[in-house]
Amino acid sequence: MNTKEVMDIALDLADLKETPADSGIIVEGEDIKKVAIGVDMELAEMMLAEKLGADLVITHHPSGGDPRINLHKVMDNQIDTMTKAGVPINKAQKALQEKKGQVERGLHVSNYDRAVSAAKLMKMPFMAVHTPADILAERTVQSLLDEKLKDQPKATLKDVTDALETRVEYQRTSAKPVIRVGSEKDYAGKVVVVMAGGTGGGTNVIKSYFEAGVGTLVCMHMPEDVIKAVKEQNIGNIVVAGHMASDSVGINQFADALEAKGAEIIRMSGLIDPK
Repeated sequence: MNTKEVMDIALDLADLKETPADSGIIVEGEDIKKVAIGVDMELAEMMLAEKLGADLVITHHPSGGDPRINLHKVMDNQIDTMTKAGVPINKAQKALQEKKGQVERGLHVSNYDRAVSAAKLMKMPFMAVHTPADILAERTVQSLLDEKLKDQPKATLKDVTDALETRVEYQRTSAKPVIRVGSEKDYAGKVVVVMAGGTGGGTNVIKSYFEAGVGTLVCMHMPEDVIKAVKEQNIGNIVVAGHMASDSVGINQFADALEAKGAEIIRMSGLIDPK
């Protein structure tokens, strides 16, 4: 395989027609047989990957180049998730604007060349696969919860966390699913999984879900200011499924597909091995 074929596998799995702005091939490569893949791959991980004989390094979080600088552009994908959950499209767009601007300004001043220049100097094929894996995670976890809770109109938040832990990545993580807003006996109501779209949409986005009738949001992570605001709003619950475990749900499906094509996979840097 070459790097384009590897990226095409990720896009096909996520039903995407083009490479998202937060993903991409940074250093091209051919004849790929051994792949090192992890949640955060930078110089240290590249050097270890090289020592282990990897032909390609894949990072999930975009650690450099255009995928890092352009992360904010994929946040608009959250509008589709919000409208599907019942948020009016105009409200969804406006709710996202503030956080999207903050992310753009923050990444604009970052050292976007650090990992990129290292990969080029090492002549190590390097690519970022962020949104495709996050789509896989969001889709998989939503389907899991829909199936587990479908016959439980009075499902509680404890039922939600128990359902999550039927998945191997949540069983093997040290950071288990946790209730951040609400308590175990609280009714879950309508459960919506939010794991794709670059990064969290901020307080306005989260509040808009609950105002649209969502009872519980399940996410990878949630900052303190948003947790505080949701508690004050007092109409919704938040379950943090866990960052590394949730990322692993998506990345592992991609890694399995690469293995099916004959590649040897080295899982590292936060990626939970499900086998």
